[in-house]
Amino acid sequence: MISLTRLNGERIALNADLIERAEETPDTVLTLINGTKYVVAETLDELIGRIQMHRATILALSSHVPTVDPAPGSAPLRLVTPPAPASAAADGTDDVPRPSGDQGGQAR
Repeated sequence: MISLTRLNGERIALNADLIERAEETPDTVLTLINGTKYVVAETLDELIGRIQMHRATILALSSHVPTVDPAPGSAPLRLVTPPAPASAAADGTDDVPRPSGDQGGQAR
């Protein structure tokens, strides 16, 4: 959420990910993805700076998320990676299915 000021002085917090468009006409008008419009006192440059800082903060904080020990009897969470490709066989062929006419690892 970013903190902004409406023209009447009221402070609002807005989800920056919901902003579709921002225009200076000359007031800064924000249009959200659902069509809602807000007129704010901040300039377009100030708005962009706040959104950039908000996103940078999220990225910086994500590297400091503490690890939690799994509950007793459960497996810890881990990154699932695709299996490694099968290694080539001794005769130079591999186990990868190929369309007919493709010789795979065989020399022609």
